[in-house]
Amino acid sequence: MTIAPFRPGVGAPPVQTLPPGRWHGRIWVSEEPLARPQRYLSCVAEFERSGLWPVLIPPDQRFTARGEDWLDDRGRLAPAGHRIGNADPAEVLARWWDGSCCGGACLRPFGTRFPGLAKRSHRRSDPLAEAGNTGSILTARTPHRLGLVQADRPADVPALIGWTGMIKSTDQVAELSAVLRSWEDRFGATLVTLGFDSLELSVSAPPRTHARALTVAAEHRAFSLPTYLAQPGNLREYATSLVQSRRWRFSWA
Repeated sequence: MTIAPFRPGVGAPPVQTLPPGRWHGRIWVSEEPLARPQRYLSCVAEFERSGLWPVLIPPDQRFTARGEDWLDDRGRLAPAGHRIGNADPAEVLARWWDGSCCGGACLRPFGTRFPGLAKRSHRRSDPLAEAGNTGSILTARTPHRLGLVQADRPADVPALIGWTGMIKSTDQVAELSAVLRSWEDRFGATLVTLGFDSLELSVSAPPRTHARALTVAAEHRAFSLPTYLAQPGNLREYATSLVQSRRWRFSWA
């Protein structure tokens, strides 16, 4: 499968390789769900040559009801790609860290201050290979539409398209992408799914011990407090679920 590079608003992907679709701001989206998951896997394999990162867009009635409200191409959020590199992920997560906790028990072993970033995984992380190893879940889940974004790396996609999925918590989509870049570098965590107000990462080098997962859990809590609060238990229990976990899913619903 060959996909030629393309620019927003200029032409369309080759019809012989991709299903029918159209532009939504800076993202090209297929009109129908993918009948063949291999299309997504082929786009991942072609990324280094095409410069187009594929994302899976899950079914959601809000896409139909609200049209393109999941994007902001009016300049308030997009394009924000040039600001990603100016954001320090440690400072971003420290600012997003919510230190409020009844008695402080839910934050143990940490306190009201963000504990800092977890160390890079010792294992070799290969984001592109990990994203390509999604065939087993692609065939088991409800069919997704295909999105394509011209990007230097997967982490930049939310900022480049002005994604508004996290707008209930923050409007700093460039800073969100800066955190995703850091996770790509440290854990091989690669953007795979981008929903109306959720995203999913495929992780090639997740934390292997509970001690390391604790700090990663703190990063997750700062990144998406709604996701953390939606699960039962405290920070230690959340960390247990991250040990060797190859899927990180976040929601701002």
